[in-house]
Amino acid sequence: MRSLDDRAHEAKDKKAAIGPDVDLDAYSLESPTHVDVKNLNLMPEADKEKMAFAGLDISEKERSGTYIQKDAFAIHSGSYQDGLEIIPIRKALKEMDWIQEYYWKLASVDTDKYTAQARLDLQNGYVIRALPGKKITLPAQACLYLDKEGFNQNVHNIIIAEEDSELHIISGCASASHVTRGLHVGISEFYVKKNAKLSFSMIHHWAEDVVVRPRSVGIVEKGGLFLSNYISMKPVKSVQSYPTIYLVGKGAVARSYSLLVGSPGSELDVGGRIYLRAKDTRAEIVSRAITNGGNIISRGDIVAEVPGVRGHLECHGLILNGGVMHAIPELKGMVDGVELSHEAAVGKIAQEEILYLMSRGLTEEEATATIVRGFLSVDIPDLPAPLKAEIDRAVDLSQKEVM
Repeated sequence: MRSLDDRAHEAKDKKAAIGPDVDLDAYSLESPTHVDVKNLNLMPEADKEKMAFAGLDISEKERSGTYIQKDAFAIHSGSYQDGLEIIPIRKALKEMDWIQEYYWKLASVDTDKYTAQARLDLQNGYVIRALPGKKITLPAQACLYLDKEGFNQNVHNIIIAEEDSELHIISGCASASHVTRGLHVGISEFYVKKNAKLSFSMIHHWAEDVVVRPRSVGIVEKGGLFLSNYISMKPVKSVQSYPTIYLVGKGAVARSYSLLVGSPGSELDVGGRIYLRAKDTRAEIVSRAITNGGNIISRGDIVAEVPGVRGHLECHGLILNGGVMHAIPELKGMVDGVELSHEAAVGKIAQEEILYLMSRGLTEEEATATIVRGFLSVDIPDLPAPLKAEIDRAVDLSQKEVM
């Protein structure tokens, strides 16, 4: 197995994604002070509503723990289940020596100017860890929230599913109603240990002039499962994301699913890459994207480096009301005995489908909405019921705006 440094530099060799350059100096790094919130019900109603759209359960009844960051400040952090740790990363770096084994060990500081800034101007972020053998069945939740106009939020997240553990996370990103522009830079490092299971669902609910630059890397050991879901269906100025996952232990599995909607003026460059580096590893990347007048680049890349591995890419795009859809599937087999496949399609809603549904009593708008909802429905294996319900809710809330 190659060293972590090798993996980080390989991830750097291929540019994370192609997208518009961002003038970092156009955004402020000065954050107002936000005080701790013990009871989430005491937050302003407008904040609670926006965070709920990003998957946050204010009651916390169906959650195992919560982390909330407002601009640069962690305002709420706590675990409610034995075996689950949720810690602001600045606190972890100050008080816990073991975190140095994970901090900037997968992601590379010099990948680009965004990663460099996240290292030099770290504000906060979270560490979420399931201890060895612990099954955290209720999802933990995190929310990264922009409250200051024109703010540059820099976060670093570390997620660890220790050996034989199970961990589910809903991580939402949102901006306050009065915020129109901002920049979010997020570094995330995922560690899935031997026979562990991690599902991570990201829901974005930004403002129309927010720029988002996530940089994520994950590693999965023997028998581990990493399930990643990404949902961006609200107007946003620009998202550029190209996470990389390394399957380094026998039988490791990674599945990546994304649901994207490009609104007028939006630029979404979203994809993912998975390296299969051990026997019997499997990878799947599935994307559903609708352009409603925006520009979308949907990428997928699977690299098979040893015999006896399997990978599949699936990228379907729908042009609803103008815009550009660009699907880029890539497969690379480096040895004999690999099995890789892909399918990609870009099209429009067939008029005969609309007419058929209208003949069954639906209006044209209802028929179109039904087809769109079906297009966005993806069967995600191994997804716990609470996470499936949250993803379905996010799709339902966004569907009307797509139309």
